[in-house]
Amino acid sequence: MNAPVDIEVATTLSPTDLDAIERLLPQLSSTAGYDRDRMRAMLSHPGTDLLLARVDGQVVGMATLATFPLPTGWRGHVDDVVVDDAQRGKGIARQLLEAIIHLARERGLRTLDLTSRPSRAAAIRLYESVGFERRDSVLMRLRA
Repeated sequence: MNAPVDIEVATTLSPTDLDAIERLLPQLSSTAGYDRDRMRAMLSHPGTDLLLARVDGQVVGMATLATFPLPTGWRGHVDDVVVDDAQRGKGIARQLLEAIIHLARERGLRTLDLTSRPSRAAAIRLYESVGFERRDSVLMRLRA
């Protein structure tokens, strides 16, 4: 039997939490840079929520919800969903996503978007299973 998972919106980050996040980021992206000051700044930003998944008090996963007003309504974007390799397959990412969806509905967001690389087939199936739908859209990025 798996240990229970606690999902929380982070309001503070201990040094141990910051170390765990630093270990998670390379599992998300080989190019993700880590910056403790940026992590702390994110916690104080009014439009950003960092959700943490804990098992036995230890951070084993995270996801970020960014919310912002646009002329067309309040919108949300999910980013940086990652669960530690050793904890995958236990439903933790699903619990993080369900918590984000709950927050989005509580806040009355008009839409909640996320992106995923096409090669991440399992992640895409998970996103679809919690209600996300594929859109006919072109993702564009400018590196500033």
